[in-house]
Amino acid sequence: TKEFILRYVFGIAAELISSDVELLRALLRLHYGKIQIPFTLAERLVQVLYEHSGFKAWPLDKIVPDNEAFFAFLQERWPVFLSRLSKADQLREDSPDKSAGQSIGTSQSDAPAVRTAEGEHQYGLKFPGPDVLPFDHQDIKVYIDNLFVEGKLSPIHATEIDVEPGSWIRCGIVPASADDDEMRVSRLFELVEKNLPTEESRYSDWTAFALKWAELSSLIHCGSNAAHQTRLKDVGDALNATFSRWLSDHYSSLINLPPTDPVMLHHVPRRLARDVECSGDGCAALIVVDGLALDQWVTVRQLLHKQDNNLVMRESATFAWIPTLTSVSRQSIFSGKPPLYFPSSINSTNSEEKLWKHFWEDHGISRLDIAYQRGLGDGDASSVLDAAIHPGKTKVVGLVVDKVDKIMHGMQLGAAGMHNQIKQWCEKGFLCALVGNLLDYGYDVWLTADHGNIECVGAGRPSEGVIAETRGERVRVYPTPELRSQVADAYRFAREWQPVGLPSDYFPLIAGGRNAFINLGNSIVGHGGIAIEEVIVPLVKFERRVG
Repeated sequence: TKEFILRYVFGIAAELISSDVELLRALLRLHYGKIQIPFTLAERLVQVLYEHSGFKAWPLDKIVPDNEAFFAFLQERWPVFLSRLSKADQLREDSPDKSAGQSIGTSQSDAPAVRTAEGEHQYGLKFPGPDVLPFDHQDIKVYIDNLFVEGKLSPIHATEIDVEPGSWIRCGIVPASADDDEMRVSRLFELVEKNLPTEESRYSDWTAFALKWAELSSLIHCGSNAAHQTRLKDVGDALNATFSRWLSDHYSSLINLPPTDPVMLHHVPRRLARDVECSGDGCAALIVVDGLALDQWVTVRQLLHKQDNNLVMRESATFAWIPTLTSVSRQSIFSGKPPLYFPSSINSTNSEEKLWKHFWEDHGISRLDIAYQRGLGDGDASSVLDAAIHPGKTKVVGLVVDKVDKIMHGMQLGAAGMHNQIKQWCEKGFLCALVGNLLDYGYDVWLTADHGNIECVGAGRPSEGVIAETRGERVRVYPTPELRSQVADAYRFAREWQPVGLPSDYFPLIAGGRNAFINLGNSIVGHGGIAIEEVIVPLVKFERRVG
């Protein structure tokens, strides 16, 4: 029965896989396509594959069910592959296979030396299996260059290798020239424009696309190419117009989905609660980085990996609450509920600690074992945690890092300035130390954001006095639909958002596109709207690689 389901539901005929190329192609199709196979079926797939004598050295029990382990397996084989390329781009004669049957965590003293970003060192393979994978096979390389372009694999330094301009291999080598950066940007634009979601797409299509869009946005915002920036805005404007229409039809259906893979922010603590309950004695830590957009997470992720290359970051994305205001979306995280359940505090964040503790008390955790701390981002992470938690006793901890939000509200240099200042902040090491210390204390560590942000331009500031209860740059909130309509008639760029999951007397008027409720022509980085950059935010689980 399991094999029948694998074949006819997931398209995997395990008994027909008989070579390294066929096995690698099947695994790439599985993990690159984010195909979720239930664990019991993955176990059966591994069992059938191990019946083939040629696959006994492969770490199938790790790389079949776990996409992060699979990508790590590919990552450590890529330098070995490159080291065997001659100047003529031909494979040298293979050395004897030293890794067959090798256990994770052992090293190879005669493994090829590869110069990575950290310098020259003997490369020890952590995963058993063949030294060299057939990356250059025509059925494999079509996946590999996409994995590098999309950031799932990291390029390495390989200055001794002479590769033809335009070769697929260049995606896996740290750019040596502006032409290499240009090639990656072009490839990402091709992927993005080819896979633009539509109004009929599933929510999972939008979150998967948002991860690719974030890679492209991060690359362009960290560069200085004006043509790329213009193209990104043009594609983004069309994308957000489609996204806005999709939200009108589908957003309300996301609220009550199961929290197994959190689709909305209020699902996140419910997922943590399930994990704590299933583990029996587990501990959970949730870090909310206020205002961290998905493309800015890409910049942060790259720095975290450099600071601690043993960090495993299981990336996904989830939907923030609309309007994407801190008081709305962040309270939904700590309460585990839609905003309609906290109408009295919807305009403030002062009730977050109370909401967080109520949520966990409802799940059987003593108030004395629950911690909450906000206003973080600077200083010594160890001291911060020592003041907030009692390792071994505190079961759950909620932490708010508001440094990114502070950067955003003082930003005058647009999206590029945001990335630059976030990079400078992250290089100081507070976030990496915070995550590392929590892992050391035995917590399951998750990170998310309450909303993202977008660079926008003023289209006019309403002067309605005290009519609006909230007067933000991207959203104005009114107590009645009639008051909202009066302002909406005068500002055609704004959209009257239906109060989905919101209190009955809460009526947002949201600026459309890249417009903002500020003086004409002025530019800001803001939030509160319904652009994909504001609504779809990162959701990351941290682990530490062993070995």
